[in-house]
Amino acid sequence: MEYLQIERNASPFTVRYYRDDLENFFNFLREESIRSLQDVNHRTVRLYLTRLYERKLGRRSVSRKISSLKSFYRFLERHYQITANPFININLPKATKAIPGFLYSEELEKLFDISDLTDPIGQRNQALIEILYATGIRVSECSTLKPGDIDFTIGTLFVTGKGNKERYIPFGRFAEIALETYINDGREKLLDKAASSADAVFLNARGGPLTARGIRLILNKMVEKAALTVHVHPHKLRHTFATHMLNEGADLRTVQELLGHENLSSTQIYTHVTKDRLRHVYMNSHPRAKE
Repeated sequence: MEYLQIERNASPFTVRYYRDDLENFFNFLREESIRSLQDVNHRTVRLYLTRLYERKLGRRSVSRKISSLKSFYRFLERHYQITANPFININLPKATKAIPGFLYSEELEKLFDISDLTDPIGQRNQALIEILYATGIRVSECSTLKPGDIDFTIGTLFVTGKGNKERYIPFGRFAEIALETYINDGREKLLDKAASSADAVFLNARGGPLTARGIRLILNKMVEKAALTVHVHPHKLRHTFATHMLNEGADLRTVQELLGHENLSSTQIYTHVTKDRLRHVYMNSHPRAKE
């Protein structure tokens, strides 16, 4: 766990998943009366895979567990704890990549129109949803934003993402207005309620830093107030940002940079197109689609 945190710069969520996957494997070894990691062989791994599939786990879950164990055994090899990696020739099951859910413009407008902009909480909520949609940042990145990370002169955010990777993301006029209103008015009023000064951009009702969980709860309340039938979570706004950017002509590499993806394959899941975009391209491209 220390190796993951210090050398790999893994996020707390990643470390937790690795820990859970390893504990699950150790429980399996105890059930099979296998007392040493040296005694794990190819046959043991196959039996473990069978147990996973018997539990009706999805391909994505199985793939993550195998990936965790491959990494763990590579770590053991480097530290001379084992002589052979039994996971070395195990292929990860191909996971079916579902098209990410996103919001249509009409649904977004309902969310943008429900906040009371005369109230500090309403100003915060408006700034929150505007910045999530304008930049596509992760909820963890949003909760750690500081006032000094915002440059209003050129309209950019300075964001520290996964693995402490840093990037700049531009934002537009709507997000700028919402942020300026909140920071100059609502945030100051929320800070007055706090026992100590908080350096976070987004604050809770008591004037303390707003957590990632708090942001999710706020979005749930906004969805309920807007009477939307779709489930909206912070990552869906990130999906929406990427989908709308690509549908409007942004290139894949630019969107990759904005999202902070290390690999282009992570961004390619957003190359689906909406029905409206399909129809627009078809009507403008097919020789027999128009007069």
